[in-house]
Amino acid sequence: MIITKTPFRMSFFGGGTDMESFFREHGGAVLSTTFDKYCYVNVRHLPRFFDYSTELSYSTTERVTDVDSIAHPAIRNAMKMLDMHEIRLTYEADLPARSGLGTSSSFAVGMLNAFYALKGRYADKRKLADEAIHLERVLCDEAGGWQDQIAASFGGFNRINFNADGYEVLPVIISPERKKQLNDNLMMFFTGFTRFSAAVQQANNLGAADKTAQLMEMYRLVDDAEKVLTDRNADLDDFGRLLDHTWKLKRQTGSAVSTDSIDALYERGIAAGALGGKLLGAGGGGFLVFYVRPEDHRRVREAMKDLMYIPFEFENSGTQVIHYTPETYEPRVDE
Repeated sequence: MIITKTPFRMSFFGGGTDMESFFREHGGAVLSTTFDKYCYVNVRHLPRFFDYSTELSYSTTERVTDVDSIAHPAIRNAMKMLDMHEIRLTYEADLPARSGLGTSSSFAVGMLNAFYALKGRYADKRKLADEAIHLERVLCDEAGGWQDQIAASFGGFNRINFNADGYEVLPVIISPERKKQLNDNLMMFFTGFTRFSAAVQQANNLGAADKTAQLMEMYRLVDDAEKVLTDRNADLDDFGRLLDHTWKLKRQTGSAVSTDSIDALYERGIAAGALGGKLLGAGGGGFLVFYVRPEDHRRVREAMKDLMYIPFEFENSGTQVIHYTPETYEPRVDE
């Protein structure tokens, strides 16, 4: 039996510039972190006692005799890609799917990691990221960028640069004290709205006019935000103000990014003392994150009392095998 544990990600700056159609021409960069909420993929070989050869349990249960009959596109294509047969797979998560935290990509990365482990093979972080991107963007033909798969694979607080040759992952080096201060100044709330990221991306591509100018400005803000974090003399509160700026730019990149309800919630948080914030993910719903100085936490919690508050801590590990039984496999963690 194999169990993998894969973190969800929180993207602060540069979202949208990780779309291949953009960064191949203009370059791109994303500033993001993973945090201590995870998805778990459990895979084992299915004993041959049943009239089906594969059993899958996620939001529904599938029992099939042929891989091509699997309804879940990511599982179907991943099993065909890695030649997997006769398995039982279950999925569980700390937070709901379709909520703007890269959940589908974390699942894809964790699933591929589990499949390789079940085969007794080790796949490093870059291989998992590359294959998850290929799985979701090519085999499943889902619209979206590359940042989620990379963040889930590598883990940690990173700047991810994109260019015509691909991508590089650069850890953001900040003191533990400053990192904790940033963590303590961020508050996350669940709006209750969920949506398919690929559908939002597709709607934005159809509904928006030329958004290159906004994306280029969002790209430049990655540099500004990174400098705030790494310069000990910089005012950390500027990170929150930059979040407000990038959210306003992002709202201009597509009609499906926000809604009247989301806008009202955001303005309520700002009025209560948040310096800035953004809706995580492609848009349309999910989680709102605010930058709030400690003295204003109570007022923001009160303003958002009808939403679920989600405490979290930054984490540094990407996808990991946390339980295994095959004797041929020795798990390793790339740090």
